[in-house]
Amino acid sequence: MLRIAVPNKGSLSGPAAEMLHEAGYRQRKDPKELVLVDPGNQVEFFFLRPRDIAVYVGSGRLDVGITGRDLLLDSASDAEEVLALGFSGSTFRFAKPVGLEVGDVQDLEGLRIATSYTGLVEQHLAEQGVKATVTKLDGAVETAVQLGVADVIADVVETGTSLRNAGLEVFGEPILISDAVVIRPKGAGEDSRVEQFMRRLQGVLVARRYVLMDYDIRAENVGKAVALTPGLESPTVSPLHTEGWVAVRSMVLRKEAQQIMDDLWGIGARAILVTNIHACRL
Repeated sequence: MLRIAVPNKGSLSGPAAEMLHEAGYRQRKDPKELVLVDPGNQVEFFFLRPRDIAVYVGSGRLDVGITGRDLLLDSASDAEEVLALGFSGSTFRFAKPVGLEVGDVQDLEGLRIATSYTGLVEQHLAEQGVKATVTKLDGAVETAVQLGVADVIADVVETGTSLRNAGLEVFGEPILISDAVVIRPKGAGEDSRVEQFMRRLQGVLVARRYVLMDYDIRAENVGKAVALTPGLESPTVSPLHTEGWVAVRSMVLRKEAQQIMDDLWGIGARAILVTNIHACRL
C-alpha cells in the first residue's frame, strides 16, 4: 500500500482532507483516528502533526506527505517538494517593535531573534551573511519582545493583526512565501503508485482552476470565438442542425469565465453555458 502522511490538525488539515476527498480517497470521520486504510485505492493514511510530517517522509518510513513549505524547509529533513497545492498560503517575515531602527535583514547583526522556525531563520541568516542569536519558542512568539527574550521575532504573518496588537510591525523582504505542498523522500525512484496519487491531485487542481464552456455561434465567427476560448489543446467544434451554426466546447479559466462570456456574446455567441469540472486527467 502507498503510505501517505496527512496533517492531523491546524490550518492544513481541513483543506488537505477536502482535496483528498475530491481526489477519490476515503477520509476519516473521527478526528481521533491516527491511521486510516483505504483498501479500494490501496492507500494507508497516517494523520500526524504537520511539523513532523517532513521528518517521517524524509526518513523513508512514509512514501509521500502533505505539509507546509515552511515546515519542510525548517525541518532540514531528506524530503523535497514535488507539487504545490495552492491552499493554506502564508508569508514568513521578521517583525520588530514599533520605533526600533531596523530596516532589513542586515540590521539584525548581533540581535536576538525569537521564532518557532529556527532552522528556517538560521538558514536565511547564513545566506545573508548575518550573525544573530536565534531562540526557539513554541507559540506566542509575539510576546517574546515584550518579555525581554528577544529584540525581534520571525513568524508566519497572515493579516498582521496579532503583531499590531503586540506593538510589532513587519520589516524587510519576506523570508519565505509558503503554502501546502506534497513532499517525497529525496532521491526516491519512480513509483507508479505515487504517480497515480500525483495525477489525482493535479486533476483536482485543474478542476478548481477551470470550467467547461459551451456555446453556439455562426460558422463565420468561429475564428474570433476560438481566439477567446483556445482551450488546453484546442476547442471541440461540432456542426448544429441549423445550417451555418456550430457548437463549441472549451476549458477556460474560472476567474476569466464571466468576461469571456461577455466577449463571446459581443461577437454573436448564444446559449453560452458554464459547467464545473469535478475531475480530470490532462
